[in-house]
Amino acid sequence: MIKDTKIAVLIDGDNIPSKYISEMMEEITKYGTPTIKRIYGDWTKPHLSKWKNVLLENAITPIQQYAYTTGKNATDSAMIIDAMDILYSEKVNGFALASSDSDFTKLATRLREAGMVVYGMGEKKTPDPFIVACDKFIYLEILKKDSSKPEDGTQKAKKNLYNITPKVIKLLRNSVDDAADDDGWAFLGDVGSLILKKQPNFDSRNFGFAKLTPLFKSLQQFEMEQRDQTNGRFKLIYVKNK
Repeated sequence: MIKDTKIAVLIDGDNIPSKYISEMMEEITKYGTPTIKRIYGDWTKPHLSKWKNVLLENAITPIQQYAYTTGKNATDSAMIIDAMDILYSEKVNGFALASSDSDFTKLATRLREAGMVVYGMGEKKTPDPFIVACDKFIYLEILKKDSSKPEDGTQKAKKNLYNITPKVIKLLRNSVDDAADDDGWAFLGDVGSLILKKQPNFDSRNFGFAKLTPLFKSLQQFEMEQRDQTNGRFKLIYVKNK
């Protein structure tokens, strides 16, 4: 991530629940500065009235879009037109597209063709075509703070390992191999970048781990070691298939 990345945040108000907005905006700041923040919908509809406080708290501009024709999604069209206007304005380096709708697949593809980094955000029901069209896709469900009673370490570890399927293990092992040197060791940062290129919706938080390092450490299929940087300020994490 480029630290001064300017991101245009465009939200499909028709299918993104308001309960996710605060966490979603907080997540976006990890990748850059949200300089344009807009949400699209027909704000005359009663079910969208609950958005008012959420939008004020997060300084998001509501864009009114009337449903001119039954069965046609005018919100999608308005959001796509705005995205292209923003692209040609050259005011941002990337986009965050929040929707669980596959209608934005072509838009994500077009923005990436123009050199923009595209972060997709949506619920787990989001169709695969939109997910793979993004550089990175984040499921909104994993951003919501868990208010349930905390589990002890053993319970959590067992649950996390149960969720890691053979398919996930294969993805991890292949990525380590692809990024490895002649001795089989791979820098974990390179492995993480490669995994995202192969599967944009991969996120260690999907399996209950805050970062990639503890995810790998929990698995018996991998060997890990820390190495000092040349300046000695930080430790570099390397991983190897057993």
